[in-house]
Amino acid sequence: MFGRPLLRFVRKDTHINFMRGRYMGLIVSAVLSLASLVLFFHPGLTLGLDFRGGIVVEAQTTGPADFAKIRTALAEHGVQHASFQSFGSANDVLIRLDAGSEQDTQAIVDKVRHTVAEALPGTTILRADAVGASVSAELFRNGMLALALSLAMILGYIWFRFEWEFALSAVITLVLDLTKTVGFLVITGFEFDLVMVAAILTILGYSTNDKVVVYDRVRENLRKYRTMPLIDLINLSINETLNRTLGTSSTVFLASLPLALWGGATLSGFAWTMLFGIVVGTSSSIFIAAPLLLFMGEGRLKRGAKSGKAATPAT
Repeated sequence: MFGRPLLRFVRKDTHINFMRGRYMGLIVSAVLSLASLVLFFHPGLTLGLDFRGGIVVEAQTTGPADFAKIRTALAEHGVQHASFQSFGSANDVLIRLDAGSEQDTQAIVDKVRHTVAEALPGTTILRADAVGASVSAELFRNGMLALALSLAMILGYIWFRFEWEFALSAVITLVLDLTKTVGFLVITGFEFDLVMVAAILTILGYSTNDKVVVYDRVRENLRKYRTMPLIDLINLSINETLNRTLGTSSTVFLASLPLALWGGATLSGFAWTMLFGIVVGTSSSIFIAAPLLLFMGEGRLKRGAKSGKAATPAT
């Protein structure tokens, strides 16, 4: 009574030949990743306050924001080279400035706060943040270190739990997922800051979990079907886990969608990146990780299955 699912995305007897498109999947992925690398170097990521340093002030005016009036008022108080951007509604304005020395950063923040409030009476300052140049450089270094350590730990975990073919194919796939996410951030113009680092780490964790589910079934089937060709065995494993994969992906996607649509400027970038990562991570498990495992394990995994090595239970 409890073992029968109320909703299935695919029929239980589904037999889709996913490996038929293995070459096309790898080629498309490689092209997109190369294009993303080109975009990374030019025009490059839009670094957020955390990584480039500076001052950000979010204000909400009583009517449509008058950028010219705000710029004039700031110039009269000695604040030059400020950039302005609307977000959310016409009443919301985002003011950005390059930070000066560590000592006068807070003074500039206070000056911008009071100047905007005086220039447009009734204006509410929603947020005023400042990050110095030395702090932003340290944050950027720590963010990149977090991503590198995450990939290294994923490699170690999968290598320990499975075999090197599984680990290497998974990490290559995750790197390709990561590069596509970087390309997405460049194209959309979302700021790359600590929030986006958290989004990428979340995507890597979700994508790893999805691949482990497929890999677990591949390993079980290696023990169960010792004479089945590896390409057929991988197809069978993907079909057997497809309902779970689609169910998990749809749940996470629907949970993130409201944040993307109504989360505001603070959360929308994170949520849209998550949505992109869910789609990329789910598809890469089928069209990238599985073909790579096929190419790397053709012969060796089947010999291990016959001798019982590939059937070692997970610890």
